[in-house]
Amino acid sequence: MSTTKTAIVTGAARGIGAAVARRLASDGFAVAVIDLDEAAGKPVVAEIEAAGGRAIAIGADVADEAAVEAAVERVATELGAPTVLVNNAGVLRDNLLFRMTADDWDTVMNVHLRGSFLMTRAAQKYMTKAGFGRIVNLSSTSALGNRGQANYAAAKAGLQGFTKTLAFELGKFGITANAVAPGFIETEMTAATAARMGVAFEDLKAGAAAEIPVARTGVPDDIAHAVSFFVSEGAGFVSGQVLYVAGGPKA
Repeated sequence: MSTTKTAIVTGAARGIGAAVARRLASDGFAVAVIDLDEAAGKPVVAEIEAAGGRAIAIGADVADEAAVEAAVERVATELGAPTVLVNNAGVLRDNLLFRMTADDWDTVMNVHLRGSFLMTRAAQKYMTKAGFGRIVNLSSTSALGNRGQANYAAAKAGLQGFTKTLAFELGKFGITANAVAPGFIETEMTAATAARMGVAFEDLKAGAAAEIPVARTGVPDDIAHAVSFFVSEGAGFVSGQVLYVAGGPKA
């Protein structure tokens, strides 16, 4: 790749984001580990550096316009112009519709949709200048509808429309935009879901695996592998796509 290989991963302190950050570092990228709390990203940076890679941790609320602009500028200054962006930051505020508060709705929309918009708008100027870019947005099988997740499902479906529009607008600049839609992935987030449901995590995983064609639940590295493909130089003719990484067909 002729451009500076710098990648930004949001929500990268744990789970899927951390796995993606580690994978991109192993692929040769310098990685900006962005999360709400800068300290939370330090262990991931330490892992990457211990393996011989380059990374920095940055604390930023992706829904905060000024914080996003400052974070992306810092990445460009300290690591080099970012040409890869993985919008992974996300939160859950699950509830049935009649119990869901306006704050539950707004929080999820702000992090997933506004956050992805702000991060992409800030990063794309570096990509257009370089004539190369890769944007990967984290959607979810919940985009197809999921009980108790009206907010999350709407946000994750919205990211698919956002992704396809980016593909149209940015393609002529050598930039692709794709989405990865995970199914059940073993993370702290799904463990918290089990706790909230009053179910043992192992039981939740076993129940999910029984419904998945490949007969297992996913792990963060499954998603990191898909992201690695989308951001590769060889994937330049793949854009505007949604890849369901869910152990079987979804859509």
